[in-house]
Amino acid sequence: MAKKSTLVLTHRPRRLRRQPSRRALVEETVIRAADLIAPLFVVDGKGAPEPIGSMPGVNRFNITDLVKECQELYDLGVPAVALFPKLDASLKDATGTEALNPKTLILRAVRAVKQAVPGLSIITDVALDPYTSHGHDGVLNAALDDVENDRTVAILCEMAVMQAEAGVDFVAPSDMMDGRVGAIRQALDAAGYTDTAILAYSAKYNSAYYGPFRDAVGSAKAAGTRLLSKATYQMNPANRREAIREVLLDVAEGADVVMVKPAGLYLDIIREVRNATNLPVAAYQISGEYAQIHAAAKLGWLDLARCRDESLLAIKRAGADMILTYFAKEVAQKLKV
Repeated sequence: MAKKSTLVLTHRPRRLRRQPSRRALVEETVIRAADLIAPLFVVDGKGAPEPIGSMPGVNRFNITDLVKECQELYDLGVPAVALFPKLDASLKDATGTEALNPKTLILRAVRAVKQAVPGLSIITDVALDPYTSHGHDGVLNAALDDVENDRTVAILCEMAVMQAEAGVDFVAPSDMMDGRVGAIRQALDAAGYTDTAILAYSAKYNSAYYGPFRDAVGSAKAAGTRLLSKATYQMNPANRREAIREVLLDVAEGADVVMVKPAGLYLDIIREVRNATNLPVAAYQISGEYAQIHAAAKLGWLDLARCRDESLLAIKRAGADMILTYFAKEVAQKLKV
């Protein structure tokens, strides 16, 4: 017999939390493997996977092992990967010449993955930071104190066309140059790649949380480089309205998907973007977000799996349709069980 309550309440929200089956029925946000994009790092050669110290569980793969990893992800239901090259320092120069080499690492990797796993969508980064000796996303001006916008965009257009020719599904300009989405769309269409989509890093902030990624791609060339300021082209973390302006410009220029980066620190921006456009919205849970969860868990301060899952739920709840995350494989494995 149920106990008589001392309170007379019409509404008792806890009724719907009483047991797992009730909670499942009213759950509003669900993470699926199909929501996830796995960022992967590729290196030349035939060596074993190289662990990235600042990103536990994340490796740089040679092309053969990269193909195996992509096949495993696809079999787990992850629909897309985002590929980033880590080049030998000898291939880098001030203008990122290697980015336009027809035999450059990323193009060879794309062809290998697309041949082996044709159903997997491949996203490639369109920016010069993996290729420049100074670590900036474009070509520096004569004073070496800023990136030249229009000269950089011209190079990005060539990169995008070469990546499309290699077979990518999405080119992803992450440089934050003005006008690059429209220029890339025109270049792709003129070259006959009308089906190659653009996933634009539309609201990419000048975050302090990119350090582990810069280690991973080798753009942290010297001590302190990981703290390199990109404030003249990446967005000010203090700005909210500016994100909508950037997003709407990219929409008007032909972006197929818009992105907010970082994700977890910018949930309000994800929601603003979701409300501002009907295009799909991506969010990138970046290296620093991933690393801090692992670091706190290693110290015993946080539960790794619960924090991982909660962080991804928050990003999707804020309005992201797809999430780039270094947790993609382990979450997909969990969901497969």
